[in-house]
Amino acid sequence: MGISASEIREHMNVVGSDGGHIGTVDRIEGDRIKLTKSDPAAQGKHHYIEMSQIDSVKDGEVCLSQKAEEAKSRFN
Repeated sequence: MGISASEIREHMNVVGSDGGHIGTVDRIEGDRIKLTKSDPAAQGKHHYIEMSQIDSVKDGEVCLSQKAEEAKSRFN
């Protein structure tokens, strides 16, 4: 069962499988989530999360299938 982009809303928190904060949803762009650059975790830059990295959307949060630090390590 895949996650539909329609389940993801602007300003939702994005967290890792360990519950660690990764960022805040800005918008969906194709098959990626663009994170806001104003989130403290973003360090002033837009970052992107592939839709394939999402495990679930629950309790108003986008939950990834990997830990927060692993997901952040993919940022450029």
